[in-house]
Amino acid sequence: MSAISELSSIHRVKAKTPEEKRIQAKEAGRDNKAGYLFLLPWLIGLVVITIGPMIASLYLSFTNYSLIQAPKWTGLDNYVRMLGDERLHNSLKVTFLYVFVSTPLQLIVALAIALLLNEGMRGLPFYRSVFYLPSMLGGSVAIAVLWRQMFEVDGLVNQVLRAVGLQATTSWIGDPSTALWTIILLHIWTFGSPMVIFLAGLRQIPGMYYEAASVDGASKWAQFRKITLPLLSPIIFFNLVLQIIGAFQAFTQAYVVSNGTGGPSDSTMFYTLYLYQRGFVQFQMGYAAAMAWLLLVIIAAFTAINFYFSKHWVFYGD
Repeated sequence: MSAISELSSIHRVKAKTPEEKRIQAKEAGRDNKAGYLFLLPWLIGLVVITIGPMIASLYLSFTNYSLIQAPKWTGLDNYVRMLGDERLHNSLKVTFLYVFVSTPLQLIVALAIALLLNEGMRGLPFYRSVFYLPSMLGGSVAIAVLWRQMFEVDGLVNQVLRAVGLQATTSWIGDPSTALWTIILLHIWTFGSPMVIFLAGLRQIPGMYYEAASVDGASKWAQFRKITLPLLSPIIFFNLVLQIIGAFQAFTQAYVVSNGTGGPSDSTMFYTLYLYQRGFVQFQMGYAAAMAWLLLVIIAAFTAINFYFSKHWVFYGD
């Protein structure tokens, strides 16, 4: 009984009076107001720049809107039209080919360079900066223009081929069978961003695993398969998701290389480029909005698929 009485007395001593509770609540409210005040610019940007345009775009996707006249509600007409749009179907094929070829190749090159830099060569910061530079410039108009000039009839690529005795008389970007591959090569060249992330992941793998494997007689290839890839799989997954999302949204390279036409013969007609033509060239903004939402669904679907299958090949610490 004495112990219970003592606990009760302690509880009464620690219990706060209504006035103390009111003061504490007031101070907490003041802290919350300060926090919301600092968040206010971000919240305004979220509503005005992101959520607001998304809602407007969703509404416009159900209308006939030409940027000149007021939107006219048409229901699902824009989405039904996409089912019979052959150029849209072709743009999807071109985009899928671009994504599924360029993304794996880019990640393979990025991982290979990261493994090389992880060996501890001299001047590592310099090489890391040099290899990262293409990622900063690859999406720019200037690099796309330079890339187009390199693959012209009299461009640098053909000049090098002629110097070694090969007959190079065609334009790589003017041939429907090779035009898309020049853009894929440009995307692979911008491997710097995933390379830096791979390099950071490689630095986190404890060296004792490789030492134990070497003692057991494991080859370098066995160490790569059994140690590096499993422990690096979360980084690979992260890069894969980001690069797929970015590849689906590629626009500048195709626009500059093809002069905005998607040619030759629509061989570089990316989905985003066709969306641009519909919205800002043909002024079919309602149809372009519907295309944008279709692209969002496609990206979300592939992201969900990646997350679903990641449980079979991505290994975490647990």
